[in-house]
Amino acid sequence: MKLWGGRFRKEENKLMEDFNSSLHVDKRLYSEDINGSIAHVNMLVKCRLLTEEEGQSIIKTLLSILEEIENGTLVIEGNFEDIHSFIESKLTERIGETAKKLHTARSRNDQVALDIRLYAKHKALEVLTYIDGLQNSLKEKAEANNVIMPGYTHLQRAQVITLKHHLMAYFNMLERDRKRVLNAIEIMNESPLGCGALAGTTHDIDRAMTAEELGFSKPVNNFLDGVSDRDYLLELMSCFSIIMMHLSRLSEELILWSSQEFRFITIDDAYSTGSSIMPQKKNPDAAELIRGKTGRVYGSLTSLLTTMKGLPLAYNKDMQEDKEPFFDALDTVLSCLEIMSYMISTMKVNTENMKIAVKHGFLNATEVADYLVSKGVAFRDAHSIVGSIVIYCEDHNKGIEELSLDELKSINSIIEEDLYEFIDYQNILNKGIKVNILN
Repeated sequence: MKLWGGRFRKEENKLMEDFNSSLHVDKRLYSEDINGSIAHVNMLVKCRLLTEEEGQSIIKTLLSILEEIENGTLVIEGNFEDIHSFIESKLTERIGETAKKLHTARSRNDQVALDIRLYAKHKALEVLTYIDGLQNSLKEKAEANNVIMPGYTHLQRAQVITLKHHLMAYFNMLERDRKRVLNAIEIMNESPLGCGALAGTTHDIDRAMTAEELGFSKPVNNFLDGVSDRDYLLELMSCFSIIMMHLSRLSEELILWSSQEFRFITIDDAYSTGSSIMPQKKNPDAAELIRGKTGRVYGSLTSLLTTMKGLPLAYNKDMQEDKEPFFDALDTVLSCLEIMSYMISTMKVNTENMKIAVKHGFLNATEVADYLVSKGVAFRDAHSIVGSIVIYCEDHNKGIEELSLDELKSINSIIEEDLYEFIDYQNILNKGIKVNILN
């Protein structure tokens, strides 16, 4: 079924028909399309553009189509241009001429804009749920593992922290991700229904009514913008890209930590794979896949940005290409958030290996400098003195805390017995000098 064709003398070429069809992509919008049509019908009845009887007939049939699609008795397939023509065709088959009145005061342009905006809003809320799930996994694992570990800069051991503090850094990244998605939802929460093709309609309709019924805060202000705006998809995909960047950073750390060189954690067998030739191997494939899929989401964002960058107002067929990259980015970020949540909740923490790494890394060197400063030494001089202490430790294969007081005094006479308490790793954490442990 074509929703157009009256001014054409020839049939559409079959190759063009297939090339033009988006049913295989936009069929997932069936629920939004039907709900949007129901709101539109309610408004048409109120504005006396449809009779009560016509409105009830259309709505009843649309609801039956929705039920049949969801229970599998009606399969979305066939020679249809898109989900909109599929549903209208099924409606026409069942109630005849009355179905043709559904499109009164509506263009496919504002219909498409409405469907994808509704879908994006609903799915953005789902993303928030998945973010919450990962945050809960991180917080639970953090609370259960308030143990010391090395903190790194330049991938070199730097200062002592706790695993709790490290994991909660990602909790906070995800908290910002939540705020970005919520902000995107707030900005996009306007209804394009009633914009028509680009200039509204001559019918006296009630756009505020449909906006309210569909859960939007208001109708869009400008018809041209309403049908051609895809900023909300770009903004959500930007949010998804930042989420994936955070997940990729966490994945990289899990990959490193699970290696034989670190052995800080053990990833559960359920989220690892083996080697076809090396029986000893246990590969962190879940983390590696998340790291790899990050580029896929970035690519989807770039794809839509490129599609939109040269389009004059208002609608252009290029914009049909908005759905595939958005759907792919959405599906990817949801699956990655879910897998990461399970991976974090099931991983084993190797506490002793973390403690050993702390002791071998001179991670209390900065505190020695702070100690010297507290004794009146200028920080730059203290920094140099501690450098000499570290060289001595390397030459004698000792940690700073393992040096005798005589050894320390041989480097700088200001040092006294109270240094040992000052540089004790647990005392460093307890004082909160370098680590403000989060709730």
